[in-house]
Amino acid sequence: MAAEKVFYATGRRKTSAARVFLKPGKGNLTINGLKSDDYLKRMQSKMVILQPFDTVNQLGKFDVDITVAGGGENGQTGAIRLGIARALTAFSAEFRPLLKKAGFLTRDQRAVERKKYGLRGARRRGQYSKR
Repeated sequence: MAAEKVFYATGRRKTSAARVFLKPGKGNLTINGLKSDDYLKRMQSKMVILQPFDTVNQLGKFDVDITVAGGGENGQTGAIRLGIARALTAFSAEFRPLLKKAGFLTRDQRAVERKKYGLRGARRRGQYSKR
């Protein structure tokens, strides 16, 4: 029996990085060895992860194995979504226009601005005092 082809993609968001391995299957979704329902706490995060599959009408047709590290739940969710969208594009080029139009193939480069010296934060100044 021939080995099934596995499609790989990387997604990043803020300080999170997700490695996504996609192969045709029954819709199993594992994140860092746990089921997605056990790993993600918020219902919104679960919905965001499934958006690329819903956009191309492939919900439940792929097994996804995800390794994600860094950041919080929101950043990890965004990284996973980008990784899944890129992996679907690697699977079939026909999905690209749909995913691009939905905005799932665009890397969100927003990240926390670094703290500067002489300031209390990235932009916050010290409190003014007249005397």
